[in-house]
Amino acid sequence: MTQLSDSGALATNDQFDDIETLYAVLHPVMRAIAAAVGRHCEVVLHDLRSRSMDRTIYAIENGHVTGRTVGGPSTNLGLGVLQNEGANHDAFGYRGRTSDGRDLHCSSVYYRDRSGAVIAALCINIDLTPLKNAEALVASLIPTAADAQSPEEIVGPDIQHVLEDMIESAVEAVGKPVNLMDKRDRVEVLRLLEERGAFHIKRSVDRVAARLGISKVTAYSDLDTVRNGRA
Repeated sequence: MTQLSDSGALATNDQFDDIETLYAVLHPVMRAIAAAVGRHCEVVLHDLRSRSMDRTIYAIENGHVTGRTVGGPSTNLGLGVLQNEGANHDAFGYRGRTSDGRDLHCSSVYYRDRSGAVIAALCINIDLTPLKNAEALVASLIPTAADAQSPEEIVGPDIQHVLEDMIESAVEAVGKPVNLMDKRDRVEVLRLLEERGAFHIKRSVDRVAARLGISKVTAYSDLDTVRNGRA
């Protein structure tokens, strides 16, 4: 059974026994949003119960926007939820980016079970490509510089693409070529990735080690430094 808010409307603080019950409620809503906004609007329901980010997509409308299908992966923001599950992660009107570089306008809301654990996320991703071609008419729909502090979502066809983009983002944040990085720089890269939940992805340490040009032993040592608070 679902719980309804005082207004009688379905809200993200409503609780659900299972994903199937939630989907029964949200399926017509997903179809309505996709139909109303159009073929450039993707609507995704992620199943987060297993805490495995490789295959979270439970249902999707207009999946051609990002090239994803049922059984596809979560994004870096989903990984962040696992890092601090108790916080309110609902986010509206933030920037996203597809793996091929197209800009997205996104919103995400999270649903919990009766124990308070996050079980699902409903995400809306609008491809801004056609809107940018008519920017003078739809300027109010395009994110501006004021959104710069909002989280940036990385959407890819598989979780390894998401990981690669997360690694590149962390390297860029440090602001130094990899071949010139010292231990402090490497630890900062790992700290950023740890903070963003990247190490929930399988073989992520191997990928990070390869990108930084260090051994797996060194990468694990640097990660221990981060996790022990010595960074």
